[in-house]
Amino acid sequence: MSFPSDSVGLVTPQKFQFEQPLELECGRVLPRFDLMVETYGTLNADKSNAILICHALSGHHHAAGYHHEDDKKAGWWDSCIGPGKAIDTDHFFVVSLNNIGGCSGSTGPTSPNPENENRPYGPDFPLVTVRDWVKTQAMLSDRLGVEVWYSIIGGSLGGMQALQWSLDYPDRLKKCAVIASAPKLSAQNIAFNEVARQSILSDPDFHHGRYLENDSYPKRGLILARMVGHITYLSEEAMKQKFGRDLKSGKFMYGFDVEFQVESYLRYQGEQFSRNFDANTYLIMTKALDYFDPSREYEHSLTKAMSKPKCQFLVISFTTDWRFSPSRSQELVDALIDNHKPVSYLDIDAEQGHDSFLFPIPLYVKTLRAFLGGEQQLKSTRQEQH
Repeated sequence: MSFPSDSVGLVTPQKFQFEQPLELECGRVLPRFDLMVETYGTLNADKSNAILICHALSGHHHAAGYHHEDDKKAGWWDSCIGPGKAIDTDHFFVVSLNNIGGCSGSTGPTSPNPENENRPYGPDFPLVTVRDWVKTQAMLSDRLGVEVWYSIIGGSLGGMQALQWSLDYPDRLKKCAVIASAPKLSAQNIAFNEVARQSILSDPDFHHGRYLENDSYPKRGLILARMVGHITYLSEEAMKQKFGRDLKSGKFMYGFDVEFQVESYLRYQGEQFSRNFDANTYLIMTKALDYFDPSREYEHSLTKAMSKPKCQFLVISFTTDWRFSPSRSQELVDALIDNHKPVSYLDIDAEQGHDSFLFPIPLYVKTLRAFLGGEQQLKSTRQEQH
């Protein structure tokens, strides 16, 4: 297969092993851990051109390119990462990883637990936070020899990680892009996450989280969780344009099987997700979302929290995103402005809802490209360093 000219082409994931104990915010310790990582582009001699990509709830390390010659689907952010694209691999060295607690190669609930005869961690895997992820990402940075990231970029839960970086390691990044995200979840968002978790926890095949040891998995619970999530990721307009009230067979069947196209779509998405994503990981990821609140340590003042960052910010929201509405991005922008921090903000008119951050919307791509700047900004960065 010949890949598109603006693709990074075939990529091979790398597993980075960390043998030192990792102390987590919850008070527990992982004796060791692995991170599954992909890189695109070339790290320059002074290591000033590195960009870190942080993934969202169901994301992973495979952000761009292809794993096999016959792959039909590229990485989840292939529209923005590659030669000549917004995150231009002709100029930048791009790093994407699967966070701990994940199920795509990094240490998580499906990994062997060295303290339990190497049986899967399952429900014994500790709850992790955005700060824990950022801590492991900083350890990965040290392993790669990247002292300062040119930029850290993330959408949704990934945007929370980028923001946490600016607080925990303010001297280690120059640019921070927070996309379709929020400084903390609303009560409504926490409620959606709880409904999704309960659909998993109440599935009889969950087996208190030990489904792998019972040669099973909570298929029904995962399907329902994904269906609930997927509804919140799409806008009403996107659903209207994609499905309307179209019937699958063209007529009412007067039953409870699939009749409307939107029902068929949701069931298909849920089915696919249930086969590819670990239930314990889903529980962990949604809890990390719920816990995130950088203002908690600053007298619950976001303005006080945003006094710490030293980087330049780009904040992007989308008009039809009701899961992470533009008003939540504006809260962050206001807090940064109150602290006289350099911040650019754009609310983009898009019809795809929360999922807009995954699409190559022209103004979105153009804005991200301008923020990163390419070769000219890299030159000025090198001059600053020397």
